[in-house]
Amino acid sequence: MDTQTGLLGSARRALAVALEIAHTRLQLASTELEEERLRLTQLVLWAALAVFLLFVGVVLTALLVVVLVWDDHRELALALLSAGFLGGAALAGFTWLRKARSKPPLLAATLAELERDREALRGGKT
Repeated sequence: MDTQTGLLGSARRALAVALEIAHTRLQLASTELEEERLRLTQLVLWAALAVFLLFVGVVLTALLVVVLVWDDHRELALALLSAGFLGGAALAGFTWLRKARSKPPLLAATLAELERDREALRGGKT
């Protein structure tokens, strides 16, 4: 009976360790998914800002063309406003592109940890 109790106890401990490892990996995966959700939210906000500023810039540019036939310095004011909005749209668009291209692979840390676990179970280096 001692060998069964010892063997059963070892199996239970091994199962408990395996469940603990799985729990830790699921927590890591959950954290990574939350980070990805936040990153996507930022991308959507930057895209919305870029589109808004682009539209404002286009409207002001159209007004500039109309006002060019008027006299005095209205053209300069509208030109500067148009340049500011279009510049802001370009900056927001480039920021969005940079953030979109710099994303790490989804669940990269979780997959790396699982790979380390697999190597440890095979008797390789950890």
